[in-house]
Amino acid sequence: MPEAYAAHPDYGYDRDFRGYGEAGLRGLKWRNNAKIAVSFVINYEEGGERSVLCGDGQSETNLRENAGPPRINERHYNAESEFEYGSRAGFWRLFRLFNKYEMKFTLYAVACAVQEVPEVVTRCVETGHDVASHAYRWLEYHDFSIEKEKEWIKKCIESLKKLSGYAPKGWYYGRGSPHSRTLVPQVYEEMGEELVWASDTYADEVPYWIDRADEKQKSSPTGCLMVPYSYDCNDFKFHSANGFRDPQGFYNHLKNAFDVLYAEGAEGAPKMMTVGLHNRIIGRPGRFKALQDFVEYISKKEDVWVATRTEIAECFREQFPYQKGSLAKAK
Repeated sequence: MPEAYAAHPDYGYDRDFRGYGEAGLRGLKWRNNAKIAVSFVINYEEGGERSVLCGDGQSETNLRENAGPPRINERHYNAESEFEYGSRAGFWRLFRLFNKYEMKFTLYAVACAVQEVPEVVTRCVETGHDVASHAYRWLEYHDFSIEKEKEWIKKCIESLKKLSGYAPKGWYYGRGSPHSRTLVPQVYEEMGEELVWASDTYADEVPYWIDRADEKQKSSPTGCLMVPYSYDCNDFKFHSANGFRDPQGFYNHLKNAFDVLYAEGAEGAPKMMTVGLHNRIIGRPGRFKALQDFVEYISKKEDVWVATRTEIAECFREQFPYQKGSLAKAK
């Protein structure tokens, strides 16, 4: 193991190539014995991206329609307006769709972004959607010092709790630091709040427990439940060179993934399917139709549980409470 990691035992995690193995996880039952749990995630980042207005010294270049070099030390009004489309039009289009079909989603909320439009959080709470954390700002946290990252984690929790009435039950960075997996649950504990799940992993299709690196000497460790996220069923690939070139390709990919996992669930091995969405991407009408068609498709299927990530985590925890050294061990 590299010396740099050996020097920080509280932040180093071993790799796991085996997971649940050939047999997979057995005995998992979703609510109402559903064959599949579908998790729709809306990434709300508009207002949390890089901007000279926020002291970043440059404009945002990531996940934009017309990506190009950043403007340095000056505003980029075109780039800003792309993000503003997501909060002004895209989010509400998604919000109406899921409410129409009575499907609950999880809002990955960048705290300083939803602070700009607090009614987004208010309406999500009122209609039963889950407000989770997507960090305080939509930035790269890799080079943050430990103390600075802890400060920003706390600031995010406080902000979202003020807006929603509760501390976010789940956390997803996307661009965390080597320390994040330990720091996030640590800060929750220090604040007296509960972290139910974390999603900075892409390693499986069902949740699993990890032993926290900082709890090796604890007599009563709590572990951390990982609820895997997905990059393949994710609209960000419309802005990726190896991604979707047209909305029909996105729909086909979602449908194929759903059909395979649905069949496996029918055979006694239920999985979860995560669909990652962004207001400024899938919220555009030409792409939105693909999501609309997929929602319509699964709405006609029996034994489908469209759930928030917190609901999925709580269902899993009831059946497989944390036991040190185990991904999942039934009661």
